[in-house]
Amino acid sequence: MNDKTLRVIVAVILCLAVITASLIAAPYFRGLLNNSEEQTEVGYSSDTVRAEVVRIAEEGLAEVSGKTQIYQVVEVSILEGEFQKQRLFVDFGKNQILPEGYSLKPGDEILVSAGVNPLDGSINAYFVDFTRGRAILIIFILFAVVAFAVGSWTGLRSLLGMLIGLGVILFFIIPQITSGANPVLISIIGAGIFLGLSLYMVYGWNGMTHSAVISMVISLLLTGAFSALAVRMARLTGFGNENMMFLLQQSDIAIDLRGILLAGIIIGSLGVLDDLVVGQSSAIFQLHSANPQLKFNELFRRALIIGRDHAAASVNTLVLAYAGESLPMLLLFSVTNVNLGLAINISYIAEEVVRALAGTVGLFLSIPISTAVACLWVLRGPGKPVELKHTPHLHNHDHETF
Repeated sequence: MNDKTLRVIVAVILCLAVITASLIAAPYFRGLLNNSEEQTEVGYSSDTVRAEVVRIAEEGLAEVSGKTQIYQVVEVSILEGEFQKQRLFVDFGKNQILPEGYSLKPGDEILVSAGVNPLDGSINAYFVDFTRGRAILIIFILFAVVAFAVGSWTGLRSLLGMLIGLGVILFFIIPQITSGANPVLISIIGAGIFLGLSLYMVYGWNGMTHSAVISMVISLLLTGAFSALAVRMARLTGFGNENMMFLLQQSDIAIDLRGILLAGIIIGSLGVLDDLVVGQSSAIFQLHSANPQLKFNELFRRALIIGRDHAAASVNTLVLAYAGESLPMLLLFSVTNVNLGLAINISYIAEEVVRALAGTVGLFLSIPISTAVACLWVLRGPGKPVELKHTPHLHNHDHETF
C-alpha cells in the first residue's frame, strides 16, 4: 500500500467519523433549538433587575458583625422590568459585610432586587450583586488580542476552536444529559465532534493533525476505561458535588450521577490530552523535518524525551490547578484541624482526587501512544522517510499536508 492510498483511506475514515457523529447529534441540536421552555434566572430571584447608579445620596461608617466599614446609600435608575425608569434608593454596606476596596460610583451598573412592600405599597430595592458581563467581554477581547499577537492566525483559529468546544458542551452534551441520555456515551460523541471540528480548524488538514486526532481518540478511550475502573474501585456515587442534589431536585427525569462524574472526567481529560498530544505530534514532525534520515527507533526515542518533559510540566499544572481550585477547602481543613486520613473518605474530596489521578494517568498513557502514531505516520513504514511538500528547514513550522 503506497502513501497516497494510505492518506486517502485515513481521510475517508476521518470524514465518515465526523459525518456519523454529526448525524447522530443533529436531532439533539434540533430539539435544543426548538426548546420553548421559559428560562429562569439561575442564582437570582425573579425580581432581580439591572440598575444604574445615579448619585451617592449618603456615605459614612457602619459596624457590621463587629467590623467597621464604609457604607453608601445610592440612588439608582431601574433599567428593565416592571419598574423600569423608576428611581429608588439602595443601601450598600449597611447590612452586609463588604470586601475592602469595593465601592459604588455614579454610572456603575449593578443588580438589585426590586419589589412592592405588601404592608404600605411602597417600592423597595436591595443590592444583589455587580454586573460583570461588560468586564468579562473586555477581558475576552484582551485575551483574543494577545492570542492573535503571539499566535497570529493560528492563535485566532484556536479561539474559534475554543468556542466550538464550549458550543458542543453547552448545546449538545448538557441538553442530552438533562434529557436522560447516557452521559458517558454523549460525552464521547461530543469529544468526537470537538476533535473533528476544532483541531482541523486550528491546525489544518495535514498529517500532524491526523496523527494527533488518532492518538487523542485512543488516549481518551483508555482514560475513560481507567476512570470507570477507578470510580468503581473507590465506590464513588457522584453525590460529592452539592450541585448534584439541586440537579436531582430540578430534573423531572432520572439522572445517572455516576455517569455524569465519568463524563466530567472524560471532558476534563480532553483538554489536558489536547495540549500534550498536539505538542508531541508537532515535535515529531519538526524533528523529522530537521532530519528526515532518522529511523523509527531514534525518532521515537528523541520524541519520547520531549514528551516526558512535557508530561512532567503538565502534571504540575494539573495538580496546581486542582490545588488552586480547592484552596478555600484546604484552608478550612487547616483552620479546623481536620484529620486528613479521614477527610480523604469524604465524597467530594475523593472525587477530586480520582479526577486528578485519572487525568494524570491518561496524560502519561498518551505519551507513547501519540509518539508511536506520529512516528509511524511521518515515516510511512520502517526506515522510509517521506518527501515533504515544503523545503525542510530548521525554522520551518509547516506540517506535511495531503
